[in-house]
Amino acid sequence: MTRRLSPERLSPYVVAGGGDIASGFDLYVWSAALSAALATTIGHVEVVLRNAIHDNLTAWSIRRFDEPRWYLDPGGLLQPRQAEVIRIARQRVRRHRSLDETPGSVVAELPFGFWRVLLAAHYDESLWRQMLFKVFPGQRRRRVVQDAVEVLHLSRNRLAHHEPMFNRPVDDIRLTALELAGWICPVSGSWIERHCSVRSVLSRRPA
Repeated sequence: MTRRLSPERLSPYVVAGGGDIASGFDLYVWSAALSAALATTIGHVEVVLRNAIHDNLTAWSIRRFDEPRWYLDPGGLLQPRQAEVIRIARQRVRRHRSLDETPGSVVAELPFGFWRVLLAAHYDESLWRQMLFKVFPGQRRRRVVQDAVEVLHLSRNRLAHHEPMFNRPVDDIRLTALELAGWICPVSGSWIERHCSVRSVLSRRPA
């Protein structure tokens, strides 16, 4: 298994295990369980976040332009890069999905980074002040929301690349995820917290 997993990948775990290979493997297996628990929680929050933003932008686009498909950018507010991400997402929907394109199918194809960018300073005067602040009734400061989403986005990318998480502030990341969900919807935040197993896995860390 050392060869299959690679000495480079196992090295941080063996070092943390005091140089003992067996302890390193125990830590590796536990870290994988921790990553799975954290990824589940972040995944729940990502879905809540993107659906809340989608609902908000849909309502705004209908009021302003009589067009529910906000991602067509009827107001011309999106930067070219975000417009390109949407174009690729719509193309992917048409190529890989058996159903016709729907707003929900497009939203599901948009990456986490897309939503993070919509909360950036560039969109403060347009998207945030016009409508997106309403997505987060529990937190009206855009920068605070942006920072929280950035923490989750970067953590999600680490998890996707199977990077070590045993040496990361996992409980702080968990708290950030739950805070963000609570800013959007306290009921959703409570539901995600009830189904979050991160603290349980943390308590089982190998000696």
